[in-house]
Amino acid sequence: MEHHPDILALREHAERVTSTTAGQGTEALAICAGLFLAISPWVVGFSGFSGLTISNLVLGIAYAVLMAGYGSAFGRTHARAWACVAIGAWTVIAPWAVNGGAHVRRTILTNVITGGLMTCLALAAVGMAFAGMTARHSR
Repeated sequence: MEHHPDILALREHAERVTSTTAGQGTEALAICAGLFLAISPWVVGFSGFSGLTISNLVLGIAYAVLMAGYGSAFGRTHARAWACVAIGAWTVIAPWAVNGGAHVRRTILTNVITGGLMTCLALAAVGMAFAGMTARHSR
């Protein structure tokens, strides 16, 4: 099965996507965004909110690890970009969902901006996975 022409074509496409400047830039920015989310409670100064601190730390590391997998194994991991979209969306709503009534402007700004960026980068990774596939199937 692994020598099927469609599978070989998908692997070629995945290799082309990850070797482009856009693919490498998306991966690098996504890793940086995930790592920033992980350290943001201490950098921005809201580590007193233990629930949000743990959420940002765990999800930031998970996001960075998932997005880092694209460079070496894009053909097998591009579907995980949807999980990264979910992580980015959760990051946006986490200050309200985790902190409840305790809203601090810096927690909201940090999570909304970082989560929005993470969501956009994950959607870009999804888009790169499907770019070219539709053109190839329409021929």
